[in-house]
Amino acid sequence: MDNHPHDAGAVSAEEQAKRQEFYDRIDAQSMAPLWERLKGLVPPEPRPSPRAHVWHFDQVRPYMMEAGALLTAEEAERRVLVLENPAMPGKSRATATLYAGIQLVLPGEVAPAHRHTASALRFVLESGGGFTAVAGEKTTMRTGDFVITPSWAWHDHGNTSSDPIIWMDILDLPVVNFFEGGFSEHHNDAAQSIGRPEDDSLNRYGNALLPIEAESPFGKSSPIFNYPFERTRASLVAVAAAGDLDPHWAATLKYSNPMDGGWAMPTIASWMTHLPAGMATQGIRSTDGIIVAVAEGRGVATIGDQKIPFGPRDIFVIPNWTQRSFQAESDCFLFCSSDRVAQEKLGLYREERATA
Repeated sequence: MDNHPHDAGAVSAEEQAKRQEFYDRIDAQSMAPLWERLKGLVPPEPRPSPRAHVWHFDQVRPYMMEAGALLTAEEAERRVLVLENPAMPGKSRATATLYAGIQLVLPGEVAPAHRHTASALRFVLESGGGFTAVAGEKTTMRTGDFVITPSWAWHDHGNTSSDPIIWMDILDLPVVNFFEGGFSEHHNDAAQSIGRPEDDSLNRYGNALLPIEAESPFGKSSPIFNYPFERTRASLVAVAAAGDLDPHWAATLKYSNPMDGGWAMPTIASWMTHLPAGMATQGIRSTDGIIVAVAEGRGVATIGDQKIPFGPRDIFVIPNWTQRSFQAESDCFLFCSSDRVAQEKLGLYREERATA
């Protein structure tokens, strides 16, 4: 499809009026002239709708605790404050394709069991020992853990500790709703029955070993649904100690599906980046909008022409096709999620790296 700009200045007022009359008539037949809309449909490069933004945890946490005093987890079903991109008000989106929110479960509470077609992940920001249960298996959610709730899997959350648990939710709701394929269902009981021992999935699939006739119970999602931060952090520290850090990615490892080595989730790509203290990365931009949660460390993210200081448990958004780089003031561990996996499957993902 050629994209030749329409030269309206070369058309007389009489001819333009004649064309407009034609456009009005075909509009009544639910048709439109492509040549008038081509620039918007086929831009020369991506035009991000979200903008860079940061939610500082020390500002967000008091609101979470206030919400905890206003209503119970059972009343709310999910006591969550949506992280809404300021460029997309009312749309419940952090990026163009991903929803994000912060959830709170107080001591003694249970967030009731339900399931939905949207895939979800949890990145734990603060925990004294709360848990989530997925498809009959319970796992303790510790700070920094990456936890998956696969599409259409029963799940509930609880807190038997004496401290609140707070985590970030990311869901592919905008993608599911684009296809108008959303379904949900509530469980008959507040909490599902637990039929497998804790860490069963991690023991079966998470040690570079697989059952002899391995098959994921979650279809295209990883059979592991809790990737502990303790393991992730140790691996990244070892990678960084080996040297030869990538100038754009530093030490970065993706969360993978042991069944095929691909991304852990079919629609949401997640990885963790480690920047040793003092390291600065070179600029890179890519077609995926990225949500970043700071597991540890302090530094500055340069996103386009903005400089965003960040600290532990802060969350920020990097719009698609916007150059990004990081400067680490202390050892940093950054949890990142985007729609990269979906773009790769569709042949749409691209990136561009700046050179020093």
